[in-house]
This record gives sequence, structure tokens and C-alpha cells, in this order.
Amino acid sequence: MNQLVLAQLGGGDGPSAFGPAVMMTAIFAIFYFLVIRPQQTKERQKDDFRSKLKKGEEVLAAGGLYGRVVDIKGAVISVEIAPNVRVRVDRKSIEPLAARPAKAEEKESSGS
Repeated sequence: MNQLVLAQLGGGDGPSAFGPAVMMTAIFAIFYFLVIRPQQTKERQKDDFRSKLKKGEEVLAAGGLYGRVVDIKGAVISVEIAPNVRVRVDRKSIEPLAARPAKAEEKESSGS
């Protein structure tokens, strides 16, 4: 009689362990497609840019320095940041030049 009552009430087996596993899988999938995959794609594009880097290209160094590539020797890139002012930076610290801030340049030239 006791088993009949438990079967009718839906008890006896306890909660399913399948539900939390499905939930964790769904959360990981969402996290992967919204965060991890776009970051990997962006990093892959930067690596492609760095491998195809050539003299004369405008770049952004990691310290926020804008300049033009003047020499490439393996992992060391020489960047000219002003006339006759060159700095050597590691290839990994070079970023593609997205957009040079034009407003700051206009203010500097009009203020002088």
C-alpha cells in the first residue's frame, strides 16, 4: 500500500540529475558563442595582420603610440613615431590601426 501511495504522489525516485546537466551545457554553449568564439576570431585576425606586416604601414603600438613601420627584423619592429624618432617594439605589441583620432590632430594644428 505504501508503494502505491508514493507512486501516485510522484515521489520515491527523487529529483532528476538530468536537468542541471542540461542547464550547465546550455549556459556553456551561450558563453562560448557570445564570448569565447568572437575573441578567438579577433585574435586570429590580429595574428594575420602581424604576420603580413610590411614597411610603410601605419600601426598602433601597445603603449598608444601611432607610427609607421620602417624596419622589420624578426620579432622586433622599428616604428617611426615622429620625423627621425624611431622606437623598437615587439611584433606582438603591434595592433592594426582602426581609426586615428582626427579631432585631436585638428585641435593641435589649430591651436598652434
